[in-house]
Amino acid sequence: MKRSGSADLPLHYGHVPPWLAQRMAALGLAITEAILLEYGKAEVIRRLSSPFWFQSLGAVMGMDWHSSGITTSVMGALKKSINPLSKELGIYICGGKGKHSRETPNELLKIADKTGLNGTALVRASKLSAKVDNTAIQDGFQLYLHSFILSNEGDWAVVQQGMSDSSSTARRYHWHSENLKSFVEEPHTGICGINQGKILNLTANDADKARQSMMSITAESPTRMLGEIQKLVLPNHHDVKSKDVDIKRLGSILWLAQEKQPRDFEELLLLEGMGPRTLQSMALVSEVIYGAPSRFTDPARYSFAHGGKDGHPFPVPVNVYDETIRVLQKSIEKAKIGNTDKQQAIKSLHQIASNAEKNFVPNMDFEKLIHKERAESWKYGGRTVFGKEKPPRNEQLKLF
Repeated sequence: MKRSGSADLPLHYGHVPPWLAQRMAALGLAITEAILLEYGKAEVIRRLSSPFWFQSLGAVMGMDWHSSGITTSVMGALKKSINPLSKELGIYICGGKGKHSRETPNELLKIADKTGLNGTALVRASKLSAKVDNTAIQDGFQLYLHSFILSNEGDWAVVQQGMSDSSSTARRYHWHSENLKSFVEEPHTGICGINQGKILNLTANDADKARQSMMSITAESPTRMLGEIQKLVLPNHHDVKSKDVDIKRLGSILWLAQEKQPRDFEELLLLEGMGPRTLQSMALVSEVIYGAPSRFTDPARYSFAHGGKDGHPFPVPVNVYDETIRVLQKSIEKAKIGNTDKQQAIKSLHQIASNAEKNFVPNMDFEKLIHKERAESWKYGGRTVFGKEKPPRNEQLKLF
């Protein structure tokens, strides 16, 4: 079973304001369609089963870069935007938070009727993944979200999350159907959550004798452990610090956007007219679409595309967000009718930034960068859950 990692998630409450939820749905759909065009349905499923990529996606969509709220909001946005187009895209999203999670079996059976997939097997996969994470592994987290993503070709992924009120933390679990041999034989692609020390894990190798004794009652005997693999440790501090980000990678993107203008690159001529601030966002979105798995070890970096709803690292630049969606949607529409020039131009952003990074020596002042973004936020329609950003009081009125 492919192992992709784990992460610590501080438990955050709150809501996603409508102005951000609508944009998250639009950007999430555009990113999904871009991946479908370039790599196909199986890759969409694989990406969603990766804790590192999933956290990066949430950050680039303007959610709090490290909190548990990414899980609920990202899956909600994707379900809202993808399901109306499921017949065309071949991707379906079932379940959700609370009462919506209990509708997963019915939703899967309806999809099975439409696609010819084995509905009984899909329902069993849904129920078993929840049972393993809620019962076989007793780590103090009670599941409250269960999302089942599948393609019309039968590939599926599960993203589910549990909560621990006592420690104010959340744990996210990822599953992937690829190479799945057993629900108790290394089934996860990743488990995300705070390390609580020793837990009861009836799927661990050390629990083999206990399992043998317990399961002899029903004549069943699970044999192998459930692996907890790489760890993406997300800190409790809400602000983004330099230690949370790969400065070399971020610095090369900022250099590309702010110092090197698009006109300097033949590959970007098709994106003429896009300003440097939008280019910064597009470069990070391009990486989420086209980047290799090794690029997602620092999800905080992707919050420099569209900020965060609580103002960390800076308010969401709504105007830039809308321009990013417009550019990406336009490239997808063109690609669908065979004109891939704009799509290739966006792809080249990631390639150019990666090339620039090789010999790049960062000399940026991280705190100064964040201060600049916040100070200029009003220029880009900056907005948080607390309201819209306003220009400095000493800003003189302009007649023209």
